[in-house]
Amino acid sequence: MAHGRRGAGRTAAAGAVAALTACAAGLAACTAPRPDTPAPTPTPTPVLQGEARLPEGPAAVLAGADDVALALAASASLYASAPVVVLAPSLDPVAQLRGASIAVALGAPLLLEPLPQPLPDTTSEDGTAAGETPSADAAGGAGTADAAGAADAAALIAELERLGAVALVTVGAVGAGEAAGLDLTADLTAVPAPADDADLAALLRTDLAPSPVLPNDAGTGDVAAVVGLDREAPTLLTTDAPPEETPADETPADETPAADAATKAATGTPEPTPSGPALPLTELPEAPDGGLVLTTGDPSEIAAVATARAAGVDVLEVRSGDPRRDPAVVQAVAAAEATTVVGIGGAFGTPEDLAWKAATAATGVELPGGGQLVFTGPATGRRMVAMYGSPGIPALGILGEQDVTASIARAQGLAAEYQALTTDVVVPAFEIIATIADRPAGADGNYSNELPVEAFVPWVEAALEAGVYVVLDLQPGRTDFVTQARLYESLLLYPNVGLALDPEWRLGPDQVHLRQIGSVGIDEVNAVGDYLSELTRTHHLPQKLLVLHQFMQRMVDGRERLDTADPAVQVLIHVDGQGSQGAKAGTWANILQGAPANVVWGWKNFIHEDVPMATPQQTYQVQPLPHFVSYQ
Repeated sequence: MAHGRRGAGRTAAAGAVAALTACAAGLAACTAPRPDTPAPTPTPTPVLQGEARLPEGPAAVLAGADDVALALAASASLYASAPVVVLAPSLDPVAQLRGASIAVALGAPLLLEPLPQPLPDTTSEDGTAAGETPSADAAGGAGTADAAGAADAAALIAELERLGAVALVTVGAVGAGEAAGLDLTADLTAVPAPADDADLAALLRTDLAPSPVLPNDAGTGDVAAVVGLDREAPTLLTTDAPPEETPADETPADETPAADAATKAATGTPEPTPSGPALPLTELPEAPDGGLVLTTGDPSEIAAVATARAAGVDVLEVRSGDPRRDPAVVQAVAAAEATTVVGIGGAFGTPEDLAWKAATAATGVELPGGGQLVFTGPATGRRMVAMYGSPGIPALGILGEQDVTASIARAQGLAAEYQALTTDVVVPAFEIIATIADRPAGADGNYSNELPVEAFVPWVEAALEAGVYVVLDLQPGRTDFVTQARLYESLLLYPNVGLALDPEWRLGPDQVHLRQIGSVGIDEVNAVGDYLSELTRTHHLPQKLLVLHQFMQRMVDGRERLDTADPAVQVLIHVDGQGSQGAKAGTWANILQGAPANVVWGWKNFIHEDVPMATPQQTYQVQPLPHFVSYQ
C-alpha cells in the first residue's frame, strides 16, 4: 500500500490546471509554449518499502527481561529493514496501543523508549545531605543506573541504524534526540505523532476508524486488541468509551472526521502537519509466508505483537505458553500450517521446546477430553476413571468381564458417576494388562507372559473412536520395563495410549512371583520415561501418561529422583492399597511421604478386596484429589 502516491499525482495535475488558468487570465504576461516543445516531466516522489522476514529454523523464542528488550527482539527477528519506525514509551500501555495502531498502519516496527534512569538519592542513609561527598556505595549505584540507561539507548540506536530508518514517529511522552537520551543521526527525522486523531490520520495518509479496547477477565485485553489489528484495514485503538452514535446528517460543526482529513491529505503532496514534518511515502512490506507468532497476552508483549502484525504475520494468543493445552489453540495452529513459529517471551521455553510442541499442535490430533495434555485443559482439569484387567480374562479384573463394546459403555458409565462430582472433565479409560506375571518361567525364562500386540489393536482403535484413554500395564518378571515397553511401540504410537509400570511384578535374577514383593530402581523407571518422551517428540504425539504403581515405599528404590519435569510425559503415582478404608488411608498417607514434585495421584478401588469399597463420593474426598481412579 503506497501511502500518498495517489496524492502526489493529483497535486501535479492541480498545479498544471492552475498554471493554465493563470495564463488564460493574463495573456500579456504569458507566452504560449511552442507546439514542438515537450512538457516538463514531474519528478516522482519516491516510495520507500521495508523488508519483513522470519527467523531461520522451525521455531524461535524472543527473549527479553522487559518490554523494551522484547520489542527490540521482535524488530530484529521480523524486519531486515524499515524506513519508518514507531517509538512509544516503555510501560505506558495506552501510548503503546496508539503506537501499535500507527505501526500496523505503516507496516513499521514498534520500538519502546527506555525508562529514564533514576538519579541517586540526595540523602544517604547516614544523613549526608545534597552537595556533600556521596559514599562509595551511592556513587556505585548511580554509575550502574547510568550504565544501564546508556546500554538501553545504545541498543535502540543500533537497531534504528540496522533497519536503515529515515523517520521516527514518536508517540505520547516520548522525546527525540537529546531530550530522550538518544543520539539521533542527521539522516533520521523525528516526527511527533499528533494527539488529535484527525491530524494523525492526515499524517499517515489513511483513514483510522476508532476501535475501543475493552478489558477482559484475564487482563490481556490490550494485547488481544493488538492481535486483531489488520494493516490492510487500519484502525486506531483507544481506551476511551465508545462515542454515542451521531446521525449521519448531523456531523458536529467543530469536528472533522479522520476520513475527511485523510482524503484531504491524499489529494496533495506530503505537507507538514501542524505538529511537525511529514512522513516519507511508504509501502507496506511484503508479508513473509509461513509465519506464526505466539503471545501469552502479557502487557509487556504489546510492542512485539504490534511489530508482528505490522510485518503481516499472524499472531495467536497462547496464555499458558504451551500450544498443546487449549483445544482451540491446537486447531488454530493446525489451520495455520506454519513453517516457522515464533514465541514471545520465556514462557515458550527454548526454541527446541517450542518447535516440537508447535509441531504436535499442528497435527490437530487431540486426546479424549480435548487438547493434547493428559490432565490439563484451558479452563478446567482432566481426570480419568478406568476399568482394570485384560480382555477375555475375568479373573484379572472387570475389564475382562465383557467384550470391547460393552466395556466402553461400562467405562463411560463409571466416568459419568464421577463427572457429577467435579467441574473437571472426566475421561473414561481402560488399563489393560499387556504382559502378565506368570509362575512358569516360559520359553524366554522371564516369568512374564507377553500377550500379542494384535489382540489389543481392536480395543485401542475402538477406544480412540469412543473417546476412551488406554493405559498398557506391564508386569515384566525378570526382564526390564524398557524392553517390554518397546514390544508394544506400535500401540504406543496411538495418541490415546499411555503406559503403566507394576513394580510388584518386577523380579530380581533369582526371584519368583508370590514369594516376595517385587521392586524396581529409579533409573529403570526414568529410562522408560525417556523412551516415551523420545517417542512422543519424534512422532509429534500428544503428551503420554506414565503410571507408576506402588503400595510400599521399597517398591521403588530412589523414588526421590523420579523425573517429573519432562513436558512430553505426565507421571502419575498409583497407590494400590487394598482392604479396609482405614488400611487404605494409611497406605495412601505412607506413599505420599517424600514424593517428588509435579506428580499426580491415582487411587484403586478393589471390588472384592476392599471392605467396604469406597463410593465415588468417598473416593473424591481423598486428598489430594486423585487424577486417576481405577476399578479392579
